Amino acid sequence: MIEAWFDGATEPVNPGGHSAYGVAVKVDGNFVFQKGEYVGHGPKMSNNVAEYAGFIAAVTECLKYPGVVIIRGDSKLVVMQMNGKWKAKKGLYIPYYHQAKAIWGTLKNRAKVEWISRDYNGVCDGLSKKVLKDRGIKFRIQPQ
Repeated sequence: MIEAWFDGATEPVNPGGHSAYGVAVKVDGNFVFQKGEYVGHGPKMSNNVAEYAGFIAAVTECLKYPGVVIIRGDSKLVVMQMNGKWKAKKGLYIPYYHQAKAIWGTLKNRAKVEWISRDYNGVCDGLSKKVLKDRGIKFRIQPQ
């Protein structure tokens, strides 16, 4: 079984701040991948952009392994849209949504995406925030 988690963060303002994501993947109960990555900064960045970038990275990593996949995240927007329950209307995340939808289509026949509370997403939350801390970004929205 493959399990993956994703999270995103944008600081010190949302939208328009610095965005990063964190991704973790377990195969048969063992972590095989943990990564935080910077997405960018400026007027095209938002927390939803960071969350979608994390989801894309999680799916991309999961494609490397055969078997059933569960991807978990605390972004209701990403989870509900990827499950087809909410429509994508407008927002800075729309280009990322289209990319996520395309890559999800290659995996979803053997995968599902589930919403989890922030309390169960600490690894990825820490990975995304570490990227921003390492760049010296001041936190004003979320606790460090």
